[in-house]
Amino acid sequence: MNRIEKEKVVCPICGTAKSMAAMVPVEMIRGGVIETIRKAHPDWPGTGSVCRDDVDHYREEHVQQLLEQDKGELSALDKQVLDAVREEELLSRNLNVEFEHKLTPGQRLADRIAVVAGSWGFITGFILVLLLWISVNSILVFVRHFDPFPFILLNLVLSCVAALQAPVIMMSQNRQESKDRLRAEHDYRVNLKAELEIRALNGKIDQLITHQWQRLLEIQQIQLELLEERRGRGAAPGKD
Repeated sequence: MNRIEKEKVVCPICGTAKSMAAMVPVEMIRGGVIETIRKAHPDWPGTGSVCRDDVDHYREEHVQQLLEQDKGELSALDKQVLDAVREEELLSRNLNVEFEHKLTPGQRLADRIAVVAGSWGFITGFILVLLLWISVNSILVFVRHFDPFPFILLNLVLSCVAALQAPVIMMSQNRQESKDRLRAEHDYRVNLKAELEIRALNGKIDQLITHQWQRLLEIQQIQLELLEERRGRGAAPGKD
């Protein structure tokens, strides 16, 4: 263990004695996090170093305060995202598979009908049926027509098809809107978690820089000690 890791320092926030390697200088802490620490500890002078555990804790509180300032009271969705960040859970998932598993047989049938009714194949087939219907009841003169002009039976069939088709398509559209809302909620969760992770990553980079700075400081101290020892050795013969 090096000198930085052996030397113990008392954290002014939690009062726990920890090694210098576990401390973060105040200069490396973001201003918003420092203000959050000062609100919780008014007597803290704002100088020296703070342990990493306290920095991480108050960094999370600072992020939560930022969310509350932007949106007021945190929603259940925001709290879920914060919990996922703390637990390091994944939020990204396949919504299509989850949504399909929740559909009932009737809903699946409605979706299939909506897909068929909204295709060019259905339109082409429907036009051919209409032309055939009109041809059979108009052109074939010597055959008894089952639906003579003005095609009252055809109008009744078309009305029934439209009356049944419209609610089915509306049910499918409502489910699509629900799916879009679920996708938008999922995108919001992922984006918010990504933003929080970026903030945490910036903090970890600051900690890494601090750790490297402590290493360089230790090396510098060792070099100064070596220089002093060499100077002492060089000056010793002259004194004799």
